[in-house]
Amino acid sequence: MAFPPYSRSVMEKLKGRAHRIAGLAVSLAKPRPASGFSPSVQCPNDGFGVYSNSYGPEFAHCNAIKWNSLGNGLAYEDFSFPIFLLEDENETNVIKQCYRDHNLSQNGSAPAFPLCAMQLVSHMHAVISTVTCMRRSSIQSTFSINPEIVCDPLSDYNVWSMLKPINTSGMLEPDARVVVAATRLDSRSFFWNVAPGAESAVASFVTQLAAAEALQKAPDVTTLPRNVMFVFFQGETFDYIGSSRMVYDMEKGKFPVQLENIDSFVELGQVALRKSLELWMHTDPVSRKNEAVEKQVKDLLATLEKIGAGISTVVLRRPDYSKPLPPSSLQRFLRARNISGVVLADHLNVFHNHYYQSIYDTAENINVNYPESQSPEEDLNFVTDTAKVTRLLYGFLIRANNSWFQSILRQDLRSYLGDGPLQHYIAVSSPTNTTYVVQYALANLTGQVVNLTREQCQDPSKVPSENKDLYEYAWVQGPLNSNETDWLPRCVRSTARLARALSPAFELRQWGSTEYSTWTESRWKEIRARIFLIASKELEFITLIVGFSILVFSLIVTYCINAKADVLFITPREPGSVSY
Repeated sequence: MAFPPYSRSVMEKLKGRAHRIAGLAVSLAKPRPASGFSPSVQCPNDGFGVYSNSYGPEFAHCNAIKWNSLGNGLAYEDFSFPIFLLEDENETNVIKQCYRDHNLSQNGSAPAFPLCAMQLVSHMHAVISTVTCMRRSSIQSTFSINPEIVCDPLSDYNVWSMLKPINTSGMLEPDARVVVAATRLDSRSFFWNVAPGAESAVASFVTQLAAAEALQKAPDVTTLPRNVMFVFFQGETFDYIGSSRMVYDMEKGKFPVQLENIDSFVELGQVALRKSLELWMHTDPVSRKNEAVEKQVKDLLATLEKIGAGISTVVLRRPDYSKPLPPSSLQRFLRARNISGVVLADHLNVFHNHYYQSIYDTAENINVNYPESQSPEEDLNFVTDTAKVTRLLYGFLIRANNSWFQSILRQDLRSYLGDGPLQHYIAVSSPTNTTYVVQYALANLTGQVVNLTREQCQDPSKVPSENKDLYEYAWVQGPLNSNETDWLPRCVRSTARLARALSPAFELRQWGSTEYSTWTESRWKEIRARIFLIASKELEFITLIVGFSILVFSLIVTYCINAKADVLFITPREPGSVSY
């Protein structure tokens, strides 16, 4: 099946006939559907943001704006049969050709045997819900020597860094003020681990990486009155896993920055700017009813407008005061404390992204393309006349396995880079590819190379002038030499660190929580598919009869041979003694 048949109406019909369907194989439609396609819901993360019956009830459940108006909710439906995505075009063509050769009728007659068939194997261990599967896993872990875990919570790590280093072994002073610059790392689609997320995630975190580099290299940055914390939240697609965990850790004193230290919060939403140069500065109308927050928000908006006035390619706009926040990490912080915050996005009302959280949210969706005549290395350093498409966009959206990404990672992490784009699904095995690459890209862009040996870099406590509580140290491959034959490894010192992004619900063992995300992923033994030819019922019956006849004949022959064994097989006499 290919798009457009792969739609909610068709899938609901198939779901109603699940007893007749063993599986479904979906091929990637090219070109993408012009009308858009989003398997997400119209109100992303509904119930886990700040708006509720007790806080801005007029905005709860997206009553004011259905942000993802094209969302059909397919990714949140339960299907009792496996659904596979056919990504390899060659394999897809083989399957289609097999179908055409054997299954298509000619002249209105029924197709002749043999027929082409396909087997899909995708046995999942998890059952019913997170509460049930986590309880079973917990019982297995408690009483079994070899426990069989049936599901795992979605988890990974947030990436964060400070503009000015802080001592991570302690807490910031209560009067220390921090500006949080945040964005999300993850996306999803209908299919497991297929999450290109070009507009929903990549454009935003690439923009923040570039902003972090620019700010770090600005003159007199150490004299700024407030520190800046750059945060890349993981798992936000699944009910704000990363941001809710950071808020929880701040409240419990498990993170060096506390909620009381946050002066303001600036978040990058979807900022691909495909349709216009306008960026809308969304704020929360409920918290702005507080006079102190209102004043801080106005000052923040004025500061952003002053900065934006010097950038001719972007126009900052203020939405109407009564408009709510779009789905954003800021909402989780507002649940804990009134904070002056702004979410920058390229949409005033509904998302401009018509492929939100779908397999079609690719580089093409944000107009990232390259001349066909160029090599991968030329694409990596390619700059268009209208927009400087950075190496970051190329690495995350086109080809992760490139010379620059290789140079900023540790040698043992090179296997994380594939020949295609990175996928931004949070998963259960962490850190994921995206998390590692963003951490090391942030370290490379904002850190500095220090003159340490490999041993000193891996254990800086042996160097009196270095401080592991202030910095992170990474021994990376470094750039190629002038002959491009060998890497020049080096030690990079930065403030880029990882912080756990596991929902507090699993730490608290509240698997049915409505306060925190409770998403889990089933375990499975193997996922595979195969095609083969099946014979007609008549041929199968003839084969059965012939086989049975051969079996009966062999039994008769075996019986006869056994009955006449003394005749057919004469035992030779033993030689007697001979005398001469």
